[in-house]
Amino acid sequence: MQAAVYKSKQNLVVEEIPTPEPASDEVQIKISHSAICGTDVHVYLYDIAPPNTVLGHEFTGIISKIGTDVTNFKVGDRVIGMGGNPPPGHEAPLRRQEQYNYRLEGITNSRTRGYAEYTVLKEWEPLKLPDNVSNLEGALAEPCAIVTRAVRLSNQKLGDTVAILGAGPIGLLCLQTAKAAGATKVIVSEPSQARRDIALALGADAVVDPTTQDPVKSIIELTDNNGPHVVYECAAAKPTLHDALNMVRKKGNVMLVALAWEEIPLLPVDWAGKEIHLNTTFGSEPHDFKVAVDLIASKKVILDPLLSETDTIKLEDIKEAFDSLIKPSNQIQMVIKF
Repeated sequence: MQAAVYKSKQNLVVEEIPTPEPASDEVQIKISHSAICGTDVHVYLYDIAPPNTVLGHEFTGIISKIGTDVTNFKVGDRVIGMGGNPPPGHEAPLRRQEQYNYRLEGITNSRTRGYAEYTVLKEWEPLKLPDNVSNLEGALAEPCAIVTRAVRLSNQKLGDTVAILGAGPIGLLCLQTAKAAGATKVIVSEPSQARRDIALALGADAVVDPTTQDPVKSIIELTDNNGPHVVYECAAAKPTLHDALNMVRKKGNVMLVALAWEEIPLLPVDWAGKEIHLNTTFGSEPHDFKVAVDLIASKKVILDPLLSETDTIKLEDIKEAFDSLIKPSNQIQMVIKF
């Protein structure tokens, strides 16, 4: 089968590798769509995966074979490649370990994943796709689960005013999830006109262009000079975490969703007097996945505006796609279609 194999820093090669066969407790999935995640772009940029790794975790597909002991799936079932409940001892490292540093630990799972024609998963790992969620939409269930967890951990309350910094895929999903969780006003800061337009189409109450406006001053003014109750940092640009901490209201909450991979400037004396809460999140858990799929199926999270701008690419074009994504762009989401 064809797969995009990570060889070294900024070096992905599409080549023929053996097709994995399922063990007795596994299912083989013929992958349909695999979305390119910013985490994988960081792996590519900062070299945190071992050579010969096949990356990709935002994918959907069809069960093509099942192991002899599998009872919960049948050939032909449409599935998302994540979201199942792990048995004890099989949780992700960040759920098991008291100390966890993704930058230093990197990718430790060497199995073939979503940037390939086929993969195998343990029976407990995938989730079935509802009939009214397409394979393409299902490929965005994982990032939707990420923001679902972020909103659930943010201390956001019904009626809160919210700011979202960055309107890439995560920011646009966060906008809708925050609305679904009861935010009455959502303000989005984003330098790209195309992304600001999509944010408005998805329900943002106001948008700010940080290239021509001071985002801190503008967002405070848009919240009756109080600042938002919650700020979701979805950009990971050099100034955005400091901006988030400066604009949030007294005793408010900042949720760090996107992660900077380089040192960023912070001046705590500017905002420490507000006694604010800085919260972090990483990944998702099975309940977050189930909530995310329900949000997509019920159309409380609308994916069409994101997907209408999607660059759907072939596997053979993946390196060019990764090279484009390490630079600033107006792209919303890139998806590999097999």
